[in-house]
Amino acid sequence: MAVRGNVRLNAEQSLRTRRVTILGATGSIGASTLDMIRRGGDRFQVEAVSAHNNVAALAKIARDTKARYAAIGDAGAYKDLKEALAGTGTEAGGGPEALVEAALHPAEVVVAAISGAIGLKPTLAAVSRGATIALANKECLVCAGALFMRAAAAAKANVLPVDSEHNAVLQALTAGRREDVRRVILTASGGPFRTWTAEAMRGATPAQALQHPNWSMGAKISIDSATLMNKGLELIEAHHLFSLEPDKLDVLVHPQSVVHGMVEFRDGSVVAQLGVPDMRIPIGMCLLWPERMDWPAGRLDLAQIANLTFSLPDTDRFPALRLAREALAEGGSATTVLNAANEVAVAAFAGGKLSFPGIAALVGHTLDAARGRGMMKEPQNIEEALGVDHIARSLAHDLLPQIAAKAF
Repeated sequence: MAVRGNVRLNAEQSLRTRRVTILGATGSIGASTLDMIRRGGDRFQVEAVSAHNNVAALAKIARDTKARYAAIGDAGAYKDLKEALAGTGTEAGGGPEALVEAALHPAEVVVAAISGAIGLKPTLAAVSRGATIALANKECLVCAGALFMRAAAAAKANVLPVDSEHNAVLQALTAGRREDVRRVILTASGGPFRTWTAEAMRGATPAQALQHPNWSMGAKISIDSATLMNKGLELIEAHHLFSLEPDKLDVLVHPQSVVHGMVEFRDGSVVAQLGVPDMRIPIGMCLLWPERMDWPAGRLDLAQIANLTFSLPDTDRFPALRLAREALAEGGSATTVLNAANEVAVAAFAGGKLSFPGIAALVGHTLDAARGRGMMKEPQNIEEALGVDHIARSLAHDLLPQIAAKAF
């Protein structure tokens, strides 16, 4: 189960101000989290914030929230951050070790929204002290899911998913006993190329891939949505979050993005969570779990929406989803390699060095190369996971020229 430890709060705890740390405060998840914290008023106090290299934005967030600590991941930007925060009372830190220090600050809730493998160590640091983790970093589960969840169990840390699909499943699972779950269904919008032919997608541009029809997201996850790799990564996350075998996990394409996740029970009952496509809803749930926050924005109007449609994903046109399923079934380090290769491929596509179909092709060839090197053993610690990640990226970079030269 994703939620670990004691999550039942008494009345005094419920009314107490919750200290929140935001790892990745300048990204889209960070912005939505800050909005919900502002709406929550004195229910929240910001303990620490971090960013990769955006000093100006991080300093403004720290000043506005009166955070006690601000960490910039780029050590070279530390001096600028320290100067920007002079006289504010906010302590500054720089470099990867400062991200870990931010995670170790005494916040009850840590929003783990750092993108990429650099988020692994700080998130595990927060887990180690038994914090509630609002998890938005995919790498913690895709690269090191088994050891991450073992660490959470050992520290009695609650791991609450921020992703709308996993958050929906978390809510739907409360409708029955875990032993009665037959399968979990994640929904996918289908992305901007849902109706495109394979031929048309050969000429897809990065600008077109970024035009998600329903969600406002960062560039990387928007491109992952266009390839459906994001849904493959979410299947891997769900496997670890909810301790579910791969054959109990399914995907349906649902263009309206109203139903975010479903749980089917052994008696045939299917419980679904519905809501407007706004990340602030699952973020609010994580911040106040197990309570819910007031929501002043637009409500779901099913009469106006009128129609909800579902279809099976086409893995011929979107092979990234098939590759993710295969990596999940293979186990070991396969998902770590998949994720690393995908990051290299997406960056190459975004930079105009690779075609859209080339993303999945590069991932597939990297997986084959990693198998040939005997790299698929399950990582036993964070250093091993990061080592596999590093080698897989090198393999993907080495393969990039020959994949880019091919027509798919």
